[in-house]
Amino acid sequence: MPTLSVPSVSVLSAAAFVAPRLTPDQREVLHAVLWMDHPSRLHLSESLGFSKSKLTSLVGMLLDEALIEEGEVQPSSGGRRALGLRLNQALGVVVGIDLGATHAQVSLSDLTTRQLCSAYVPVKVERGPGPVLAKIVPLIDDLLAGQGLSRGQVLGLGMGVPGPVEFETGLLISPPLMPNWEGFHLQAYFADLFAAPLAVDNDVNLMALGELHHARRQALGAAHTPGAVRSRWPGQENIIVVKMGTGIGAGIIMRGEVFRGADGAAGDIGHISVDASGPRCSCGNVGCLEALAGAPSIVREARAAAEQGQSPMLSALLEADPAAFSTREVALAARQGDPVANDILQLAGTRVGQVIAGLINFMNPSQVLLSGGVAQVGPLLLASVRQSVYARSLPLSTRKLRIDYAALGVQAALRGATVLAIERALLAEVKA
Repeated sequence: MPTLSVPSVSVLSAAAFVAPRLTPDQREVLHAVLWMDHPSRLHLSESLGFSKSKLTSLVGMLLDEALIEEGEVQPSSGGRRALGLRLNQALGVVVGIDLGATHAQVSLSDLTTRQLCSAYVPVKVERGPGPVLAKIVPLIDDLLAGQGLSRGQVLGLGMGVPGPVEFETGLLISPPLMPNWEGFHLQAYFADLFAAPLAVDNDVNLMALGELHHARRQALGAAHTPGAVRSRWPGQENIIVVKMGTGIGAGIIMRGEVFRGADGAAGDIGHISVDASGPRCSCGNVGCLEALAGAPSIVREARAAAEQGQSPMLSALLEADPAAFSTREVALAARQGDPVANDILQLAGTRVGQVIAGLINFMNPSQVLLSGGVAQVGPLLLASVRQSVYARSLPLSTRKLRIDYAALGVQAALRGATVLAIERALLAEVKA
């Protein structure tokens, strides 16, 4: 069920909004306002390296264009308290869509990325775009209606999907978990329903984007004192976010930006082979990480152990509700000390850590963050991932490495979708 709250902003019709032609400096200021937490003019000047007079002029132009507005008063640093800046809330709201293999989450957010409401619906993504979108679009309409809004007041939409995406066009290219979506043009589909643009990306890329946005907001919002260096984000420039669910993928932050590769396929670690004699994967290859450590594999191994009488606890959980037997039941058994369930989760974590170790030796990130339904089964999985990584990685690569859960958890993709939607609507270069 959606959780609703009334927004405190008056939203104009996005149907009449035309993306402005911005100079590079104006675009840089607008981007900084999106990524910071109500920055003051001084805060922006120091962060961007612009003189106070230049920054004041740029802010004035963006205020005149009604792209930004003055918002909350910032804490005093010894002088007069400065007004923080934010994107103009009257421009509209943003729709975030996180489509998974078995569910879809939809959210509405304002232009500070504050979530106004959200809803969840079960889906079977393999059924194809028709049945799935027939559930998602009414969900968006319900959320809008709950806020007293219409489709015309949506400024932008962002959507994450569990498969490879050609980022520039939004086309899904041979998605293993979504075979019936091959070549489906999501942007064209939504263009018939909304005046606002849709931005599409792989779901784990949006998780990484959402985690990065959250981390920077936390770091930059911690203090508004003059003299602090805010143009750099120590520990946030090179991050890997690993989603462990039905599929397994990695969102890569490199030098502070999402790294998508030449065609948008970077980070598809679920289809790295870890066992040449392993089972056949949905992609057609054998022994892929996803086929050995994804949710279906964990459930399949636990079900087999239960049916063969290897674990009385798993057997009891399976008999209680065979149709609902999932990773939740495996996690429950593991938390209660079942050795078979523990072995299954440890092996999955070891295999994931084996692949992550290769990424660490190649990229040397400062953080590896785990997200997705499987990652949430408990500390045992996280511990096995860590142990596997440290056993296989070079000491220099792991000396300062942090391996932990993602801060936003299952909300990361929705945050990333929101940020991407705002960037596409306001910051995309206008073509002549």
